[in-house]
Amino acid sequence: MVKTEGAVAARSRAFGSIAAIATIVIFALGGLWLWAGIDGYRITSAIVTDGPSNPLAKTVEQAGGAWFDNYAAHPWMMIAPGLGFAGAALALVLFRARREVPTLLASAVSIIGIISTVGLSMFPFILPSSIAPGASLTVWDASSSHLTLFIMLVVTAFFVPLIVAYTSWVYRVLWGKVDEKNIREGKGHAY
Repeated sequence: MVKTEGAVAARSRAFGSIAAIATIVIFALGGLWLWAGIDGYRITSAIVTDGPSNPLAKTVEQAGGAWFDNYAAHPWMMIAPGLGFAGAALALVLFRARREVPTLLASAVSIIGIISTVGLSMFPFILPSSIAPGASLTVWDASSSHLTLFIMLVVTAFFVPLIVAYTSWVYRVLWGKVDEKNIREGKGHAY
């Protein structure tokens, strides 16, 4: 909707409204299914956060609703699913109001909320094992050595400026709206 005008923008508003409604419904149904139908994992042994990485040095139990334990222990985490729902609902309203940039920002808030909901629900698990819950990978099991972290820092310091420069160039080239006239004339766009 931000990059188009006319019939294409109207079509994007219609599909965006449908997508916003679908997001709200599917996110809610997914949460209910997770609560009622999928057993979560819970660490039952002591958690070693400063020792060597060993995914097999812990005991884990499966329990119904365990993916929601973090929300009971830390109620502030409910902000994440709230953002997921509120962002999608606000995007729906803004689609109807034809507010382009605020709609984009509201949908970004919804995406951040939904992804954060998953991360906060699973914490400290990163990769749960369905075969052997005790072998699940947690945040502390996935830690790297100081040498590995230093190498990653050096590589990041080199590549992030390249990525920023390329992304800036792409935004400059693709700046502006695409309308039917530009497409017919074949100028001023990368379509």
